Amino acid sequence: MIHPDYDSPGSLKTFLEEKGMAMQKKFGQNFLINRQARVKLIDALDINSSSFVWEVGPGLGAMTEEILQRDAHVTVFEIDRGFAACVSNFFSDYEKQGKFALVPGDVLKTWKEEAEKKIPDRFFGNLPYNIAATIIADMIEAEVRFEKAVVTVQKEVAQRMCAKPGDKDYSSFSVLCAWAYDVKPLIDLGGGNFWPRPNVDSRAVIMTKKEVFPRCKSPEHFQKILRSLFSSRRKTVKNNLTAFYNDGNRAETILDAAGIDPQIRAEKLSLEQLLHLSDVSYSNIIEDHE
Repeated sequence: MIHPDYDSPGSLKTFLEEKGMAMQKKFGQNFLINRQARVKLIDALDINSSSFVWEVGPGLGAMTEEILQRDAHVTVFEIDRGFAACVSNFFSDYEKQGKFALVPGDVLKTWKEEAEKKIPDRFFGNLPYNIAATIIADMIEAEVRFEKAVVTVQKEVAQRMCAKPGDKDYSSFSVLCAWAYDVKPLIDLGGGNFWPRPNVDSRAVIMTKKEVFPRCKSPEHFQKILRSLFSSRRKTVKNNLTAFYNDGNRAETILDAAGIDPQIRAEKLSLEQLLHLSDVSYSNIIEDHE
């Protein structure tokens, strides 16, 4: 099977029609038809023959081909059965060489089993808008990190990933990303770079693994307290922690020990302050159980 011209909407449309396939909106399918942008994204991934890459949502394999041409190993996760069959056919020679593997189905349900076999050093994807934040957060919370990741997401998601304390986009997701990675914007991609053209703008970001991690006594407790602190953004940290402990006095005691103003809101707290607060809180709980 010969793949279509990845730069041509007409060629892509004809290929799909001839195969009796159609784009499925529920999967957030859009092909990046700007070749220069594709090359820039893979350049940023910084791969070579010793690299192992996970790619989410390969579609018809435009980015997969770019990765394979650089002699890296790639495992793709594809939920669409038609696309999965196509990329399996397109890259069958690479599969025989042990350079290509396909994991069919919903990546949110399949990635953990793959991680048990091997965690690659690279992660890549033009991530479907409806799962982008979820999959990134799920992997960080499971402490599965990659040396480098390059992901293209809806611009608003990228802004949350890069947000700093005090920014309107700063959230628990921002903190999770900053906890595990240094995150930097790479390139903005308007709708015209894709086919079909989406109604939103996209942004690619580079995520570089932080050397020191997790920097707290209990990653599990840190995640729990983080969710609690940002659960009601209009409430103060004292109010949210009171609900977390079901004890207002304990909340105030821990905040005082951590040196944090009880009347501040969570979106004003830095990663360092949140990690310190988590450690103070965790120590307090451990003392209670001794």
